[in-house]
Amino acid sequence: MGRVLDHVVYRTSVHGRENIPTHGPVVFAANHLSYLDGPVMVGASSRYMHVMVRHDMFKGFLGWVLASSGQIPVNRAGDRAALQHAKAVLDRGDCVGILPEGTRGTGDAATMNGGVAWLALNSGAAVVPVAILGTRVGNEHRDTIPRPRRHLHVVFGEPLKIAREPGVSGRVSMDRATEKIRLRLAGHIEAATAATGRDLPADDDLLSKHKGQ
Repeated sequence: MGRVLDHVVYRTSVHGRENIPTHGPVVFAANHLSYLDGPVMVGASSRYMHVMVRHDMFKGFLGWVLASSGQIPVNRAGDRAALQHAKAVLDRGDCVGILPEGTRGTGDAATMNGGVAWLALNSGAAVVPVAILGTRVGNEHRDTIPRPRRHLHVVFGEPLKIAREPGVSGRVSMDRATEKIRLRLAGHIEAATAATGRDLPADDDLLSKHKGQ
């Protein structure tokens, strides 16, 4: 489905595919603009990944497609079972995709949950930052599905290895790892917007406040 979206429904330019490790466990950590980000990232990658997807998307035909293609349902309120499922995928040398901002927004990685760091620390997987651009642009609402043939960009960054810090608690080590990954992803997104000329969308919340004034 991802390749169809990327190259039939939309026109997707893929950059940095050479940064994807050819073997071993990988966590792909991408920014989150639109409903399409997960499948667009899957279609652009040279390696198949199991994406962590909001659990309430696993309904009807779409739910069947997600489940049959090996995607991982996750409750954003906190889901240890989903993390363990993802770790099992990494432990066998495969890849996991995650949108660590949690919700669709401007996609600048200003905030991030700790799932990526937990997976990297507990599996030894490399973390590949991914900038997804064009799935939402300008003042489009976060529920917008872009029209066919729009030009999208997926940019894979250099892999990052995360290790536990000696002499600090597990909590502190994970918090520092989360921030290290967030800064790498944020910097990668900024560089990708400059290189492609495709800006991030406006902030829905700010637009709503402005309209209400």
